[in-house]
Amino acid sequence: MGRPRAFDEDEVVRAAVRLFGGRAYDGVSVDDLVTHLGVHRNSLYKTFGSKRGLYLMALRRHLADDVGPLLNSLAAATDAATVLRLVTSAYLDLLLLAAIERAPVDKEVAFEVTAALAAVDREIAHALGVPADLAAALTAAALGILVRGNPDNVAAALTHHLGPLT
Repeated sequence: MGRPRAFDEDEVVRAAVRLFGGRAYDGVSVDDLVTHLGVHRNSLYKTFGSKRGLYLMALRRHLADDVGPLLNSLAAATDAATVLRLVTSAYLDLLLLAAIERAPVDKEVAFEVTAALAAVDREIAHALGVPADLAAALTAAALGILVRGNPDNVAAALTHHLGPLT
């Protein structure tokens, strides 16, 4: 009979979201996971199967915990400035890194990323009553703002030119 698990799987997955979201998949070694998550190597493999297994669980948790609430917020958006503010203020680091780093080489990650971005596009299109291609362009613009690392300045500029965003 094995020893009882000495860690909370949910806490480990949540911590992995932040670790992978801060350093990307290739920037995190198994040793980093063991050190930062406080999980023994054998326990990590027994519970998650592999680094990739933990990564997929972390990505799915991120989509549920961070992208899910964004979708709910977008449903109430009434203008493009609000959409941009909502997307640029959400924690989407892992989604962005997954789209850039892992989706091109991992079909399962690509599926999750594509589905998440399509959901964002749908919520924007529905909330603003715009065609899907325009919603996708707004999503791309918002994600581009995040990639450039300047969401606060963009929000200030939008407020200056378009008025309060709330």
